[in-house]
This record gives sequence, C-alpha cells and structure tokens, in this order.
Amino acid sequence: MSALQGAVIAAGEGRRLRAGGLATPKPLVPVGGVPLLEAVLRNFRAAGIPSVVVVLNETHAGCADWARARFAGADLRVLVRTTASSLESFRLVLDAAGPGRVLVSTVDAWCPPGEFARFAERAAARPADATVLGLTRLVADEAPLRARVDGAGRVTALGGDEGDLVTAGLYLVPERVRALPPPPGLGRLRDFLGWLVASGEPVYGELMGAVVDVDRPEDVALAEALAATPGDGGLR
Repeated sequence: MSALQGAVIAAGEGRRLRAGGLATPKPLVPVGGVPLLEAVLRNFRAAGIPSVVVVLNETHAGCADWARARFAGADLRVLVRTTASSLESFRLVLDAAGPGRVLVSTVDAWCPPGEFARFAERAAARPADATVLGLTRLVADEAPLRARVDGAGRVTALGGDEGDLVTAGLYLVPERVRALPPPPGLGRLRDFLGWLVASGEPVYGELMGAVVDVDRPEDVALAEALAATPGDGGLR
C-alpha cells in the first residue's frame, strides 16, 4: 500500500460545529478523545500509507504546529492556506502530493482504521487509471451526494435524490486525473466528481460500513456511538 500517497482536506472553517457550541477548531474536535485530524492520520498509518499532505485553513494555523509536534518524525507535509472551495483544496493537495495515485480524505470523514484500510486496499486493486470513491449507506448529512453504481461497481451517476448510497469523503485519484484541468465554472469537489462521471471517466465506488461526516455536534455523538459498537452496524 506504500505506493499510494495520502492527502487530507482540513481547510473548512467548521461553522456548523461552532454554531452548535463547539469552539474547538474543527481538525481538533475529538471523537472518543481523539482529534479528527489525528484519527485520519492514524487511518493512513493503518493503511500503510506513510506520506501525507494536509491543508489547513489559516484561521486554524495553530493546528499545523500541533500536527507537526504530534506526528514528529512522520512523513507529513502541512500546508496552511485559506481556500475558496472544496475543489480548490482538493486540487491543492493533489498538486502537493508526490507522484502516483493519491488517496484523499476529508478531515471530517470519521471511520475506524480497519474500515479505512479495507477501502484503501480495495480501491488500490481497481484499474490504475480509475478514480475510486468511498460509499456508505449511512446518510447523516444535510446535503448528501448520492451515487448509483452498476454490477461491476462503476459509478453511473452522482447527485439527485435517488439511491441509498452516498459518498463518504474518501477518494482515490490516479495520476492522469490529477493532471486533468477542471472545466470552467465548477465550484465544488462534488461538481468535479460529477463531471468525471458524466464525461465517461472510469469512476468506481467501494462500499464501506459507517462513515460519519462530522459537521455538527450530533455527528460527534453519532461517531462516538459507532466507535463503541462492534462491527459496522450492518451498513454494508
């Protein structure tokens, strides 16, 4: 698995968490006592991916010092940049990562290390030129991005209100797609992913168990409850 590079998008401001009364910077919001950023970096380690790039918002610059100290000696590059969109953050970490395929995770895509490692292994086994999305049946998001897949696991459509699978915030991106310039007018990462599917690019989905998009205080509670539950809650 070490042939893969890792990247973490942590440039969001965490407004919904703050609105819910959590003043802690989003990357350091704990789930079961473990900050989100630490949890995702542990996940990369569990998947055998030693080299990781992280982008943090300038308002959370202190998290960069925390990460460097907490993971001293690790192959960790921390960028501090306020980006205009999730797509800009995505492109930034892809450009900063080393050559080859890159496994990108949002900092708020909470899942157990074993679940993350299984996704990395299965995604890496897909064709080398394919983009692979983590998918889950756990819909705990105000605006989920729904996906439809065929019998071979290829994503046939993204978006809309139909389907019981949603994207989980994990994306394996091949070298060729890293070099593709997005067409003008795409403002969000989901728009770019939808464009890949619509343009005929090979995009596959790998079904995961529970992956919680931690955007609100109730999401923290849900992730902690799932962390204390053996297995994947029957969500496969």
